[in-house]
Amino acid sequence: MCDARLKFGCDNRHAAGALRAGVVLVGCLLTSLATCAEPVVTAPTEASWVSFRNGPEQRGVSKSSLPEQLELLWERKTEFGVAGTAAIVGSHVYVPTIDGILFCLNRTDGQEIWSYRSVEDPKTFAPGFKASPLVTEKLVLVGDEDGVLHALDRLTGKKVWSFQSDAEVAGGATPFGDKIVFGSYDSFLYCLNQSDGSLVWKFQTEDRINCAPAIADGHTFVSGCDEHLRIINLDSGKQVADIPLKSFLIASPALWEDQLYVGTYTGLVVAIDWKKRDFTWTFDDPDTEFPFHGSAAVTEKYVLAGSHDKKMHCLDRTSGAEKWSFPTRAQINSSPAIVGDRVFFGSNDGNLYGVNLETGKETFKQLLGRKVTAGPAIGEGVLVVGAEDNRGKIYCFGKK
Repeated sequence: MCDARLKFGCDNRHAAGALRAGVVLVGCLLTSLATCAEPVVTAPTEASWVSFRNGPEQRGVSKSSLPEQLELLWERKTEFGVAGTAAIVGSHVYVPTIDGILFCLNRTDGQEIWSYRSVEDPKTFAPGFKASPLVTEKLVLVGDEDGVLHALDRLTGKKVWSFQSDAEVAGGATPFGDKIVFGSYDSFLYCLNQSDGSLVWKFQTEDRINCAPAIADGHTFVSGCDEHLRIINLDSGKQVADIPLKSFLIASPALWEDQLYVGTYTGLVVAIDWKKRDFTWTFDDPDTEFPFHGSAAVTEKYVLAGSHDKKMHCLDRTSGAEKWSFPTRAQINSSPAIVGDRVFFGSNDGNLYGVNLETGKETFKQLLGRKVTAGPAIGEGVLVVGAEDNRGKIYCFGKK
């Protein structure tokens, strides 16, 4: 009887040990699977910020929301800083850096999910990413200083394809259907198939193209150093209109219905009825003639554009009359981003500003310590912006 009880006890102990081992094994397996699981990507939504000006009409307006009081959620160092606007889609933030690295970061804590370098050889100089990325359902597309447009898998950060132009790509790409368009310093506007990067058509202007092309009603709008606004049919790649501007442009155009808005190098902000091919109004600050490098943000009521005169100007969209101007202590190259009743932008004075749209009064100010030429991105409940210069950081603001 004692032997039987002993045998029974031993069997129980073996069974219990096996059970514990099984639980540990399953636990380890689940941990391993969680650790090794691929990051999940979701298609962009209205709350996302998908490109330089957040959409083909390039209005610089977010349909997300931000808390009234912004708090710094995280920051991340870079080698040479950030000049391009980030993209924010789902739980991921995509940030281009001047040292030729595109980071995919976790939106909540800034941890790296993957990074991609513009050249594979770590000993070779990497052309910088000054252009802003475009995020689609499956791809991240960004151009570099050597004229290469890189198309990466959103999930892995691996190259899917690349397209070589003959000079720097300074502006972001814009999607339409299963295609994209982008401009290059080689003076060409390119249309490519998204799936494989094959060329559909290209259109030559007379000088470098700085801007990201805007799109509306089957047409794309491109401007640059040849002092012309060109309207191109997206299907044929043929020019349908050429509007002389008498100034070369750094900024990208923004669209509201039939009106196109852009700041010029000669210190003007112009509104053009692109269907009538005529100027609706021109804003000219009588006290200054400083260039507008940043692209305008546009709402139903206002046009906002920052200038080298150190001011953010808010203009009435229908008349061009100035409603208010907000002074900073250095040039403004940062393209403003609008969310709700606030506009956010950076300045070369090293600050990120938030201003009330109606009153022009400051609602937020954060010293970032380096000049802020990149425009802020606002999506998925956060604001992300990078600072330029050596050791410039990436910052994410929201609610803790």
